[in-house]
Amino acid sequence: MLSVLIWVPVLGAILIGLLPQSIPTKQVRLIALCGAGALVAWTLVLASQFDLSNPGMQMQEYLPWIEPLGLDYRVGVDGLSISLLVLNSFLAWIAIFSSSETINRPRLFYALIFLVVGGVAGAFLAQNLLLFFLFYELELVPFYLLISIWGGEKRGYASVKFLIYTATSGALILVGFLGLVWLTKSTGFDYASLMGQNLPMGIQVLLLGTLIVGFGIKIPLVPFHTWLPDTYVAASAPVAILLGGVLAKLGTYGLFRFGMGLFPDAWSLLSPWLATWAVVSVLYGAMVAIAQKDIKRMVAYSSIGHMGYILLGGAAMTALSLVGAISQMVAHGLILAILFHLVGVVESKVGTRDLNVLNGLLNPVRGLPTVSALLILGGMASAGIPGLAGFIAEFLIFQGSYVAFPVQTLLCVVGTGLTAVYFVILLNRTCFGKLDNDIAYFPKVEWSERTPALVLAWVIFLLGIQPTWLVRWSESTSTAMIAAIHTPVEQRLAEVQPVEEAALLR
Repeated sequence: MLSVLIWVPVLGAILIGLLPQSIPTKQVRLIALCGAGALVAWTLVLASQFDLSNPGMQMQEYLPWIEPLGLDYRVGVDGLSISLLVLNSFLAWIAIFSSSETINRPRLFYALIFLVVGGVAGAFLAQNLLLFFLFYELELVPFYLLISIWGGEKRGYASVKFLIYTATSGALILVGFLGLVWLTKSTGFDYASLMGQNLPMGIQVLLLGTLIVGFGIKIPLVPFHTWLPDTYVAASAPVAILLGGVLAKLGTYGLFRFGMGLFPDAWSLLSPWLATWAVVSVLYGAMVAIAQKDIKRMVAYSSIGHMGYILLGGAAMTALSLVGAISQMVAHGLILAILFHLVGVVESKVGTRDLNVLNGLLNPVRGLPTVSALLILGGMASAGIPGLAGFIAEFLIFQGSYVAFPVQTLLCVVGTGLTAVYFVILLNRTCFGKLDNDIAYFPKVEWSERTPALVLAWVIFLLGIQPTWLVRWSESTSTAMIAAIHTPVEQRLAEVQPVEEAALLR
């Protein structure tokens, strides 16, 4: 059942790529949209069968593959990944809906999007370290092509920079995985059998540090963030939605699954430094966003700060903060998606993203009132206003983190205030003020252009007023992960021993 989320998108990419050239672009887009919609429906079916009380892996699938390398096809889902799988499928549908009906080379464009979706789903589901690495790297080339072919200004520079940083991230992660397997003398890369290893603390810190840097590039965290603003700005709106909404979550997911999960003792030792690193990312991202004049670049820098909240929640190592961190991954993906889509609409209708030029778009007669109203909602959600999805995620992180790191938590709370500052600047200059009579004759915003933002706004509002629908998926898994961190090493080894023996028998 889980394999459908991986291989159906790959099959869909092949089929779309083989469509006859005579099929109009609109029909190709409709086919892709229906395929993505079916993927969303299947993800929801899997979610409906997910046991919220079970903290372990569910719906597991296993198939021997390349046994001499320790590589097998083992996938499963738990509370850390189930909501991210739904987010992946949903934002793929949003990205396709956000694409232009007259886009160039539509078959290649939609085929690459489906490859990205299948690769990301595989990474979220993989329970073999080498299998995770393969899926983690699968999205590299499709994203490079999506940016370099359909991107905007400086797309060549941005795509190459993205390729270099992402390749470096993957290389570091592979080194960390190989080092762990080699030093533990394990016979394979199975995740369950590698949990609870008893390596010296110095070795654990070295391996964990390698993974932190590798995943930190993908998140990204300061100072590994320099690829992000160039890439997000150069990418088209649909690609930016997938980059910020889904791809960055591979970094935080990997950090929790393989960093916290495989090296709990080293994670505990480094947690004060991780919390401080989170503060640096939060404050840096917010202050640099305030200085921007390009609204798309401002939204891109805001992402750095919000990903810092997720790191803070993981560093605090409380069940509440980890639930908040997982919820923040989903909320941030939704909020970033609506902001990037609306910025794309504004740019296409007004012809600029410059804050010094934009003004008065909320004008009900000659402006873009619906787009502006939705942009205000997106800004409020990003600033953590109660009643929207961003609030409950940040609140849980702060509440759970304060008991462990009060100073770092309070500094991150200051970051939420700075978030409000730069979004007030953005909204005040774009939505309010007086329209320039010489240029205020904008093309009409069609319903097809409004629909993605309206759907996202509805989901953000719904999860804000009914937060249990967001947080309940990860509660049992988060509690189990935190309990495992505080379990003595000897007990963890005793619990893992049967798993290793079962793996050897297979």
